[in-house]
Amino acid sequence: MDLLNTLVDKGLRRELPTREEALAVLATSDDDVLDVVAAAGKVRRKWFGRRVKLNYLVNLKSGLCPEDCSYCSQRLGSKADILKYTWLKPEQASQAAAAGLAGGAKRVCLVASGRGPTDRDIDRVAGTIKAIKDENEGVEVCACLGLLSDGQAERLREAGADAYNHNLNTSEATYGDITTTHTYADRVDTVSKAHAAGLSACSGLIAGMGESDEDLVDVVFSLRELDPDSVPVNFLIPMEGTPLAAEWHLTPQRCLRILAMVRFVCPDVEVRIAGGREVHLRTMQPLALHLANSIFLGDYLTSEGQAGRTDLEMIADAGFEVEGADELTLPEHRVTAGGGCGSHGEADAGCGSHGDAGCGSHEGGGVCGTAAPAAAAPAANEARTDLVAVRRRGAGTDLAPNA
Repeated sequence: MDLLNTLVDKGLRRELPTREEALAVLATSDDDVLDVVAAAGKVRRKWFGRRVKLNYLVNLKSGLCPEDCSYCSQRLGSKADILKYTWLKPEQASQAAAAGLAGGAKRVCLVASGRGPTDRDIDRVAGTIKAIKDENEGVEVCACLGLLSDGQAERLREAGADAYNHNLNTSEATYGDITTTHTYADRVDTVSKAHAAGLSACSGLIAGMGESDEDLVDVVFSLRELDPDSVPVNFLIPMEGTPLAAEWHLTPQRCLRILAMVRFVCPDVEVRIAGGREVHLRTMQPLALHLANSIFLGDYLTSEGQAGRTDLEMIADAGFEVEGADELTLPEHRVTAGGGCGSHGEADAGCGSHGDAGCGSHEGGGVCGTAAPAAAAPAANEARTDLVAVRRRGAGTDLAPNA
């Protein structure tokens, strides 16, 4: 169709689509979804080939957050039965990170719940960064600690952090509907502080919170203006005990259209499929690799992802390859233009984990190393609570992590 040909041409030239074109991608029918994936896949391959970057989350401090983000299981007043613990010691965090790196991860995302770090917290994280980098030469480290005060981004950079993640999550117009304890402008300010300090900025969104197509386009265009090196795309995991527990609006086809729209608007940026891919994309996850060039390996912050081994098999079976530690993630023009960690430390999802501290990943489902029982095919938009499992292993526990 003419729309897709136009968007491919623009993506290959790094030209911004119009808002109307972005909205038209989201409005395409399920019958056309493979055409949409094929078109956006041409843009993805132009700038990132068939490489898939692996990222690994370490939740440094879980739960007990004073913020009221409706999507987050660690929020103020959350009744979600998640792990709750205070700061991991540097050696504990390094041990947790080692599992993900052994599984092929190139970046470690250090996340801590809370409004933002104190200066003492920055010292703690600095010690953790040093412990991880002392044990793993060339590893990228992204911090995701909430809202930053003046000077804190510079201190993290001096401590060896390569990137900082802070997601916008949704459009400015609807931000007050999901959070009241801080503002959209606060989030933009933190991303700007990271940029100014020389950190690779990572900022993304959460889809599936009841937003409109216009809201999705608004937040992605706002991200394009902020120019992060990586954009994590989370799909809401409706966790029991949170205000959005009943929000089950996404289908696999809808998720693919959202990822395609993000790729067309951000053609040469690391697009990461973050939390919720197992829950909402399900058996169509391999198609999403034609749109995004980055994923999280294993578990998320407070929920479990599919087995790390399954992630690696999925990448290989789909004809993609894991990006090596010596390969550039970002295209050369972004690296040479000062786009941050394009070589040994781009930005994700930073973290790109969802919710919880806003790190770019959201949450996930599945149990490592076990086969899920057979289930009847779900109806469209049916709640798949069988795919949502609270994390009970890895960081903050005595059990081995999933990687």
